[in-house]
Amino acid sequence: MSVSGEAARSPEFVQSLERGLAVIRAFDADHPRLTLSEVARRTGLTRAAARRFLLTLVELGYVHTDGRLFSLRARILDLGYAYLSGLGLPDIARRHMEALVAQVRESCSVSVLDGGEVVYVARVPTKRIMTVGISVGTRFPAYATSMGRVLLAAQPADWLGDYLATAELRPLTRRTVTDPAKLRAVLTRVAAQGYAIVDQELEEGLRSLAAPIHGEDGSVVAAVNVSAHATRGSFEVIRRDLLPPLLAAARRIEEDLRAGPGPASAAAGAVTG
Repeated sequence: MSVSGEAARSPEFVQSLERGLAVIRAFDADHPRLTLSEVARRTGLTRAAARRFLLTLVELGYVHTDGRLFSLRARILDLGYAYLSGLGLPDIARRHMEALVAQVRESCSVSVLDGGEVVYVARVPTKRIMTVGISVGTRFPAYATSMGRVLLAAQPADWLGDYLATAELRPLTRRTVTDPAKLRAVLTRVAAQGYAIVDQELEEGLRSLAAPIHGEDGSVVAAVNVSAHATRGSFEVIRRDLLPPLLAAARRIEEDLRAGPGPASAAAGAVTG
């Protein structure tokens, strides 16, 4: 979380921007409200520097303070909305996600890979089956999620090798795969079969299935999943009931991506956005 070192920076590098972004990233789901001292500690900044950045963000409307505690304001979402708007994927995918949720009666999400994490860019929930809430912008470690494994499996061999050599594979449940060699074998299988199924590795009682979403050039640009509680049925029953409609939804999203944001897609975005 602390501000990175200064090695190998270009002459154009703006350190103040790096520090301001570090202050924003200091806040997360586990730390929604922080004191000045806590922000300084989590970013590695001095109290004086952290105070200047926080008060600047307060004046710009991105941070709220009651005089002691600081927290992000909703305006911070504007920073991510520009990315999502340019991506186009959430609006294109949403109507297919809604149709899938109506068919299988389980929640559906779309995510992209950011380093070693998946970032949710679209979600259509049905009922809450996790102890942690999920919304657009939520991040999870890629190695323990079905969407993460689909996205990791699509990465170049050298990138994946570096990831497996450096990633901290923590056991999130007793079922989580934490051995790099075993994870590599899992990812090889995911790449071959074209989907991933994770059985209670992110959270006990949660099973999820994910499929890749290919862009116009054939590369994997995102992943779509459905999640179900283990009480829905056996592992094989969940695969039988959820995998075919999930793969079909992924294909429909890909078809719309190739077609581009035409009138139908634009209308769907206007209705559901």
